[in-house]
Amino acid sequence: MLAGWLCRTLPRRPSSFGAVSPRLGCVTVSITRLASSIAAEATPLDVARTRNIGIIAHIDAGKTTTTERMLYYSGFTRRLGDVDEGSTVTDFLPAERARGITIQSAAVTFSWPPSRGDASPADVNVRPRSIQPHNINLIDTPGHADFTFEVLRSLRILDGAVCILDGVAGVEAQTEKVWTQAAHYQIPKILLVNKLDRDGAAFANTVREIGTRLHCWPALCTIPWWRSSDSRLQGVGDAVNLRGILYEEGSDGKTVENFDYAALESQDSAFAAEVKQARIALVELLSEHDDEMVERFLEHDEDHLAIPAVDITESLRRCTLASPQTLVPVFAGASFRNVGVQPLLDAVVDLLPSPAERPDSEISIASATYHLNSLLKGDVSLPQPQATGGKDKKDKSKALAGGKTMHIIKNLEACALAFKVVTDPRRGALVYVRVYSGTLTKNSSLFNTNLGVTEKAPRLLKMYADEAVEVNSVPAGQIAAIPGLKFARTGDTLLSYIGSNPKSGPPAPINSLQLRPIAVPPPVFFTSVEPNSLAEEKHLGETLELLLREDPSLHVHQDAESGQTHLAGMGELHLEIARDRLITDLKAKARTGSIQIGYREAITTGSDEQSAMFDREIAGKASKAGCVARVEPLTDIDADINEDDDHIQTISLPEENRLVTKTPTLYVDGSASSPDAPSLPSTLPMQSLCQALQTGASAALARGPSHGYPIHSTQVTLTFEPQSHLFPSTTAAAISSAARLAVQQALRSAKEAGGDTVIMEPVMLVTISVDEASLGGVVHDITSARGGQVISLGSDETDPSQSDGSRDFIDPRKIYAPPDPFAGSNAGINMDSSLGSQMRQIVARVPLKEMVGYLKHLRSLTQGRGTFVMSVDRFERMSAQRMKVTLGEMSGEY
Repeated sequence: MLAGWLCRTLPRRPSSFGAVSPRLGCVTVSITRLASSIAAEATPLDVARTRNIGIIAHIDAGKTTTTERMLYYSGFTRRLGDVDEGSTVTDFLPAERARGITIQSAAVTFSWPPSRGDASPADVNVRPRSIQPHNINLIDTPGHADFTFEVLRSLRILDGAVCILDGVAGVEAQTEKVWTQAAHYQIPKILLVNKLDRDGAAFANTVREIGTRLHCWPALCTIPWWRSSDSRLQGVGDAVNLRGILYEEGSDGKTVENFDYAALESQDSAFAAEVKQARIALVELLSEHDDEMVERFLEHDEDHLAIPAVDITESLRRCTLASPQTLVPVFAGASFRNVGVQPLLDAVVDLLPSPAERPDSEISIASATYHLNSLLKGDVSLPQPQATGGKDKKDKSKALAGGKTMHIIKNLEACALAFKVVTDPRRGALVYVRVYSGTLTKNSSLFNTNLGVTEKAPRLLKMYADEAVEVNSVPAGQIAAIPGLKFARTGDTLLSYIGSNPKSGPPAPINSLQLRPIAVPPPVFFTSVEPNSLAEEKHLGETLELLLREDPSLHVHQDAESGQTHLAGMGELHLEIARDRLITDLKAKARTGSIQIGYREAITTGSDEQSAMFDREIAGKASKAGCVARVEPLTDIDADINEDDDHIQTISLPEENRLVTKTPTLYVDGSASSPDAPSLPSTLPMQSLCQALQTGASAALARGPSHGYPIHSTQVTLTFEPQSHLFPSTTAAAISSAARLAVQQALRSAKEAGGDTVIMEPVMLVTISVDEASLGGVVHDITSARGGQVISLGSDETDPSQSDGSRDFIDPRKIYAPPDPFAGSNAGINMDSSLGSQMRQIVARVPLKEMVGYLKHLRSLTQGRGTFVMSVDRFERMSAQRMKVTLGEMSGEY
């Protein structure tokens, strides 16, 4: 493996890429022309030589810097981009370059290795896969917790992931989060311990944290080579190939000196001994997880060093692709100093899967679950379309036989998932798709099974960050962008079907085929958006629609009472970026208010029964209906409703409210309970009555009687008696209005009886990672100044909601890690300690109001080392003092 990329770094003859610089050994052509050349070279590569990977990590771990080095060594770019200078390929948005962080995931395609070299096919029994060129589709994802959805929708279509760890900070909170998200999609992962050139870097400490925090056995493939004079990183040791790689200090990373094991012993005997120990530990670890490695070990007389490198690589690959993944290959490096990136690129090719090696994609057809490849092979029987009448009506429950199934699916040309929508200033809306079957061709008609509409794909683009190359087709396993689609959204399934009806799409049941959707997390931060004038209202609505199509984790809601438009997002930075994009990029002439938190109201006492009569004209016709309502706090209700009562129905409402409908003279099926009792007219069935009562109750609970916030944790009991509430002019709309009026009267009555309603605030489940020295100060700040409640303290505690015993806890004392040559703030771990880390983790519940702007405060408490992630946990009632302060802030008194 190593010899392959070492040879490729030497100066060589000019190729189809352009002139090669003898000094840099890289290409000197423009990025657009280079992208065209790469696309042309990548075209003949089959699916087995394709890798769809993502770079995932905590913020500031070095994802974008590592991506830049990958692009440079592959020949995609001719200079090394720098995040601080704003010259990176994947961080091309002005907001990204101004802040120095990744906000929007960017896709780029390149080839590794950059030269074909030996044209003979690769034989995995003789040499690794990385000898032959592979087409790598790479997505650089954000690391900030506010942009979790960007990571989620990227992971949904990836086949493998490279997780970057900060060698100083170790495994951080957001790292654990993205690791869990990748495991949810069963994505194989490899690890790079980055930033080992920095003061305080502790490789051994980080390796043990991989076991205790990520619950995987770290298999060290490369280890850091520290310079003996000053303990600075100068290269890496390759435990797979028993080599040492020495990088020239201050170079671009292409000038390296390669030492085999014998030469390494002469150069640095102590490090050679450590490389040998790393090889022994690697073979031992693989033997515990791979039976074939045990056979290889016995075949070579139990000599750890005699096992060929290709056998170890294949064993690593089998363990990496296993599900669940219990062993993760680990590499050492410093991307900013250009150390250790090429072995990582080889590992992407050698260890991560091709699209063909991934589990069969899950699909749903007519509410039934199948697998895509099984469907295409005709191994499943599809449900027969519903009959419209006549003699075929009897057969509507039958399933289509295998022959009929093949007849229907034979015309399915391509199946793709839209995972992202971006509004490009030059190309308009770009819909990023991953093709899962068949081949997507230019000018094909695409049926959107989620929306039931057909759109034409006039062009297909292969994306290189913000550059694009037009292609004629996109085969299965590849990622591309389609410009010109007006309706496709994130998570939509697109089908190309021969003979598809432009209006109804493919024949049933194929027209209901949907790939696994992308889950959208709920928003937690809010701000108001108002047009500068009424003339700008329409344009603001259109730009908001564009913004929501790009980012479904943003929500727009219009308050029915005030008419104010609310924009909700995942966090402060998320909303700040959204506002900048709305006003600066999309040119919306609007103003935004300060970020507001969505509070709730809750009544403290119950009300008497309140009767309301609605008697008005609706659409020019007289309408009259009545209703009786009573409200009470759910916390005061000890016994559950008797669901065996034939006159009572219980319905769950949003915000943990509950509706109980009582019809004393009617059964739940709508029939009268006695011959003398009046029944419902045929125009108003029981189902419509209950729906109308639910609509009216929900409308009344949307606005509390004291502060105008939605009502939370309240039971509403509505009583409807036909003899007193039903009239000849009664309609469902009139009943809904009567229910709304009755519930509003009941809420006001409860307020008068027990005083103002209490405000409920959202409480967050917060996981804070801090160093040992800062632990006390952070805990005191959470409990005293912010009114939070600490749930757990520890160095390897996980989210208590996930402590179900499903995770394997690994003893760090059983993990091999080479000793760090110096004692830093994170180094010098006690091998007798079962914690394996000096970073501590605090799990607490804290009111959302106190978390606004908390990151800046946390960094000041921890000298910039503290980080946190949070998610909505619940709504809780405010104390009297906190409620007084909050209401004072709202009124401007404080």
